[in-house]
Amino acid sequence: MEKVRLILDSSSNEKTNVKNNLYVVPLTISFNGKEFRDDENLDLDAFLKDMQANNEAGKSSCPSIDDWLKALEGSEKAIILTLTSGMSGSYSSALQAKSMYEEQHPTSKVIVVDTRSAGPELAIILQGIEKLLNEKIRFVDLEQKIAELRMKTHLLFVLQSLHNLSLNGRVSPAVAKIAKMMNIKIVGTANKEGKLEPLAKARGMKKALKEVLKQMENMNYQGGEVIIDECKNEKDAQTLKEKILEKFPDANVKIRPTLGLCSFYAEEGGLMIGFHE
Repeated sequence: MEKVRLILDSSSNEKTNVKNNLYVVPLTISFNGKEFRDDENLDLDAFLKDMQANNEAGKSSCPSIDDWLKALEGSEKAIILTLTSGMSGSYSSALQAKSMYEEQHPTSKVIVVDTRSAGPELAIILQGIEKLLNEKIRFVDLEQKIAELRMKTHLLFVLQSLHNLSLNGRVSPAVAKIAKMMNIKIVGTANKEGKLEPLAKARGMKKALKEVLKQMENMNYQGGEVIIDECKNEKDAQTLKEKILEKFPDANVKIRPTLGLCSFYAEEGGLMIGFHE
């Protein structure tokens, strides 16, 4: 197949690689009167320090239509993967950019995918798309193939802090305080509607990682690709990797750091696990 540009937003924790025709469009995070663009210039340590000191509700803003158009410029065929529409306007913004770009470039074709997820699951879907592009599949058939691929990819997460969730009204400050005092970790997933959903509470990280493995098997994990994104918590990410490999020795497990948007939601110590069954 001819060259297809792959474009994601920064919720994917991917970085632009022009050589590989991969482009990442940044989201923006704002709190306490400051705005942080989630791109290669973001100082993650300073960002996390400001975030921990913040006591006001923050918010994230999706890429503008112009941001998407810039990423599309010069492409004849492109596939865009966005953060779940259940949490962001990224998908809607990308769809508008697709319409404008195809109108301006009548021979171009753009597929926009609402992943209904975030973080490493986008990267797992990206890997699957790259494999599809190496097969003899018509571009017109890719949308259906990607939909089939997404039926077998999943996201789990472990939260050590509920600070931001309490500031944004997702949990009460009292619950967040008790969870911190009692060392309670939240294990959750992205549900079919693309909303983040808690699955279990675990006291201590050891039990939380055990719960992750249990949930992976509940989701039919059989040794496919795994990407663990960690927010300043490589130690527990490595422990989880070792536990996965104990049970599935041939699994391909990769560890990466979260970027700004996922660090905002996962917070320091958090883990996000994307995997293919």
